[in-house]
Amino acid sequence: MADVVQYRLERMVDELDDLEQRGLFSRREIAEIVKQRRKFEYRLKRPCPLKQDFLAYVEYETQLDALRRLRKKAVMRELMKQGNKKLKKSKSDFAGMLRIMEIYELALKRYKGDIDIWFRYLEFCRLRKNGRMKKALAKVIRFHPKVPGVWIYAAAWEFDHNLNVAAARALMQEGLRVCPTSEDLWVEYLRMELTYLNKLRARKVALGEDEGTLTRDPRSSEEKQWKEENKELFMSLDEGDGDGANNGNDESEKRQDLFAEHGMNIFRTVYGGAVEALPSSLSLRKRFFEILEGTNLSQNEDMCKELVNDMKRDFSKEPEFWNWLARHECDLENVHEVIGEGIISPVEKAVQVYEEALKNVSSGTMFSLYANFLTGIVAPKEGETNVNGSSGHTVNYIPHLLSIYERAESMGCITEDLACKHVSLHLQLRQLDEARTLAAKLCDGKLRESVELWGLRITIEIRCITRSSSPSNADLQSLFELLRKILTKASVSKSENLWLKALQFYANQRQYFDELVEISVVTLVRDGGSENGFSLSSAIVSYTLQIDGIQQARDIYKRFLALPHPGLALYRHCIDLETNLASIGDKDGLINARKLYESALATYDQNVGLWQDYHRMETKMATSETATAICWRARRVLKDASEFVASPDM
Repeated sequence: MADVVQYRLERMVDELDDLEQRGLFSRREIAEIVKQRRKFEYRLKRPCPLKQDFLAYVEYETQLDALRRLRKKAVMRELMKQGNKKLKKSKSDFAGMLRIMEIYELALKRYKGDIDIWFRYLEFCRLRKNGRMKKALAKVIRFHPKVPGVWIYAAAWEFDHNLNVAAARALMQEGLRVCPTSEDLWVEYLRMELTYLNKLRARKVALGEDEGTLTRDPRSSEEKQWKEENKELFMSLDEGDGDGANNGNDESEKRQDLFAEHGMNIFRTVYGGAVEALPSSLSLRKRFFEILEGTNLSQNEDMCKELVNDMKRDFSKEPEFWNWLARHECDLENVHEVIGEGIISPVEKAVQVYEEALKNVSSGTMFSLYANFLTGIVAPKEGETNVNGSSGHTVNYIPHLLSIYERAESMGCITEDLACKHVSLHLQLRQLDEARTLAAKLCDGKLRESVELWGLRITIEIRCITRSSSPSNADLQSLFELLRKILTKASVSKSENLWLKALQFYANQRQYFDELVEISVVTLVRDGGSENGFSLSSAIVSYTLQIDGIQQARDIYKRFLALPHPGLALYRHCIDLETNLASIGDKDGLINARKLYESALATYDQNVGLWQDYHRMETKMATSETATAICWRARRVLKDASEFVASPDM
């Protein structure tokens, strides 16, 4: 290994001498370069070099070569000021690029299947224009023919760099034969063909043989339509020469129609092949439709209608299609504009589409998409705080949105998301009583096990019983029964917010707080404690500490720790509690913390972090002997003690 590395370093002598002679790097800098290259070369000669070793070497050489170019420019400026000639190119000008290519080739020999390295190499060849691009593309296509991005990259290089349309088309067509189910390939092939046709059209325009392009300009089309509708307002200035002008315009229109018709034929051909290869892909149809809308091809509107009809035929049972079609009919950015009388607004068109969709797909997903659309319509603008603040015709859709939620419930399509949004809408409309009634109805019906909906209901109940005065005993008892009903059924992991609301609300109500503790014990016996994140037992210990003091908190956490599988999160919370007390002078704090560590390690003896925290505590609060004893125990117990030994505290 050492001989090979030394040989490779010796090959760099001429290049390094040239850098020094030109004054680009000092001798000290060159020594540092040799040191870094030796380190990288040894990494590459390991039995199993990592991908990151190659990439780090490439990154270093890239930055080094960039620095060399900057310094060379500075030297050339100085020479120009002195009236000397420019520096001639020498070996050092090419050595950096050749070395980077060599590193890439070594990496690709070892990691042939890593497409990321291949694309990095292709980008390097493209940017540096080193003449290796064709060879590199041939290799990557041979090794990765099933990767659509490879064919797209190769065709784009031939089309944009080599200006070889025939080669680009051949690559795309070969890629489609190998990867017929790639949406990106079909879309990029269509874009390439239309772009080429548009370039031919632009060339005709540049030569003065034609006018216009195949790309649609939305503003110009609107202006043309307006002028056509109001042509009586304009007077022609060349009425006498109308025949000659018309003849010229007719010929130009014929040539333009020829290009537009040819483009439409290309579109139909590619579209037919794509649909045949991917008949069930809705996203492909939508992408083709977007491309078609951005062009000015022959019979464009008819083809758009044909695409929509095809999608309606093939995807009439897909809620996503109807949602896309409705939103295509409506521009949400302009829905607040005033609509003239007798004209159907875009929102109304979208509503008609959604209503048609519900006849074909009566599902919770379809209702949810419909409701989301209307929510976007009636949502408040910036600076407004509620739905009632919305202005204009959008307020008229609030009753319609409420009816959508009601229809979903009546048709049995109500989901947890729809129910929560329905209740939330009443809250935004400041209809607290209606929200309370609705939440109670839904929680007692089909969605009785929805924890999120119960959370909304509990929030509403708390607001109702506290809005006027302090809650009565009957209100407290009624709310607690509701909480008991859901907390005994739902798992702790799903009912985190409910538990926190209950503990916070009943923190100063001793009777109800104690009952919550009893419910939590039963729930934790069933579900077990948490290893990390939210811990119900830890939350109860914290509330107990705030209300009753440390002694009661210790009694509570000892009770929880006696349960089966109390969870690592509780151990850590209690250890932090005792450690903080010990740091402010509590004599029992350190003793209790040690007991907690020992109890936790009896279950989690392979947890490296726990051992490290134990050792860190003994180092700060005890003696070096106790810390050393913990260190030796950890090394003996842990199956893999490398991470523990590598810790900075060891």
